[in-house]
Amino acid sequence: MFTPAPRVQVPSTAANGEVFPVKTLISHPMETGLRHDDRGNAIPRKIINKFICRHNGVVVFSVDLHEAMAANPFIEFYLRATESGRLEFVWEEDGGGVHVLEHQLTVA
Repeated sequence: MFTPAPRVQVPSTAANGEVFPVKTLISHPMETGLRHDDRGNAIPRKIINKFICRHNGVVVFSVDLHEAMAANPFIEFYLRATESGRLEFVWEEDGGGVHVLEHQLTVA
């Protein structure tokens, strides 16, 4: 059984008002459900279908993903530092699997 491995690159500290990049990557095969195994059986669809970033519990970035997304999806976006707190990164996959990483951000 494959276990997705999420990773995030985000600074630990940022100046108040600073815009900083957030880079995320999750190792995931993103099986579309369109392929067949060597016996001709359809391989069930299993993709990361949603990514959410929350800052102190508030959604600050969200994206819905579909079958056309490449394996090992890489997502980059930018946030503005407004207050210190917890960044939570959530990847949701078909079948109800949820993968979460947390990061503490200090705004000076």
